Amino acid sequence: MNEFNRRKFLILGSASLATTLLLKACASPEAPAPTEPTTTTEEPDTPAATDGDTIKVGILHSLSGTMAISEKSVVDAEQLAIKEINEAGGVLGKQIEAIVEDGASDWPTFAEKAAKLIDQDEVVTVFGCWTSASRKAVLPVFENKDHMLWYPVQYEGQECSKNIFYTGAAPNQQIEPAVDWLLENKGTDFFLVGSDYVFPRTANTIIKAQLEANGGTTVGEDYIPLGSTEVTPIITKIKAALPDGGVIFNSLNGDSNVAFFKQLEGAGLTADQYPTMSVSIAEEEVRAIGPDILKGHYAAWNYFQTVESDASNAFVEAFKAEYGDDRVVNDPMEAAYVMVKIWSQAVETAGTTDLEPVREAALGQTLEAPGGTYTLENNHHLSKVVRIGEVRDDGLFEIVFATDGPVTPIPWNQYVAETKGFACDWSDPDKGGKYEDPSLT
Repeated sequence: MNEFNRRKFLILGSASLATTLLLKACASPEAPAPTEPTTTTEEPDTPAATDGDTIKVGILHSLSGTMAISEKSVVDAEQLAIKEINEAGGVLGKQIEAIVEDGASDWPTFAEKAAKLIDQDEVVTVFGCWTSASRKAVLPVFENKDHMLWYPVQYEGQECSKNIFYTGAAPNQQIEPAVDWLLENKGTDFFLVGSDYVFPRTANTIIKAQLEANGGTTVGEDYIPLGSTEVTPIITKIKAALPDGGVIFNSLNGDSNVAFFKQLEGAGLTADQYPTMSVSIAEEEVRAIGPDILKGHYAAWNYFQTVESDASNAFVEAFKAEYGDDRVVNDPMEAAYVMVKIWSQAVETAGTTDLEPVREAALGQTLEAPGGTYTLENNHHLSKVVRIGEVRDDGLFEIVFATDGPVTPIPWNQYVAETKGFACDWSDPDKGGKYEDPSLT
């Protein structure tokens, strides 16, 4: 991104303490080409694009640019869910028609394409975005037009919009449990590494507050520009701050991870002395970087391909049958697949695609998902099991920790002083996106 947009979103992230850029480092089959805009002469009173035998939905992800290798896989998962729904009879007896747009890894383009999907294509909902920068770019569009976005990626929290359903993890469903596990099992001295944008900086703000509250120490913190592979200075700082070993918490993204882990191993900072917990390393990154390099390091997610359940096995088998036996699935793909299914359930419950009835019907929807039983809470986030995995020889994850059951999402962080005690409840108009909850103080 150019320097102007980079500064713009860093400032926005700092002001709102707000994410996530989880970049898949493995090539995927080509996603469908973006659909050309369909022009209309007037805007409809509602976005109920249900003429004929189809219901139009939007898919808005990066099919080109630096994020394409990550977001194409999410598009694959969303289209698999749509295919399965259509084969089962569709929604309200109609087939789902997906209009795919390319955000091109450019945040203003995301905003433009979101407006196009709503105004010209008249879609009933949009599934999309990956980075917090793209989500922040489209948020005003969906709020000003009172439309609906389903967002599938774990993120930094500090947001709870009426117009967004968040199916990835909130910080208390990924970052915070990972820190607790590390403190108990791997040490109390932490070096924080991140890409220089919204999610890593906000995540590290939370981690530092959490460490201070629980007896841990932040011995260092450093960032590099998004996409940079110049990681040698960070390796040098880690060795100086942790000469005898310690924990590395990693929120680097994209090619930075490839360079970082290869140079980490080359410098002799191995997993036994320098265990690294990542929130941007999943099955595809492991395969690309190499299990031999990443073996013994950790990642925190809600879902791994190695989850053993009927729903998980069915998801893996269906995805491989559709896209190839060599493909793997991961947490963001599962969250994307799940959100399409939950939206379809909400539409069936509402008996219409109109936005307000669907928004209301979505609350409380439950799904037997690949990652477990998910419930869409009144704060527009999913209750989900938290899992920590250790990279093994075959490039998949050995699950070394899992919560006993789903963890209730908390969008407003309770370690950060500015948001402690705040909650979100869209079932009650007197509460809405941010209100003081005495039970949290």
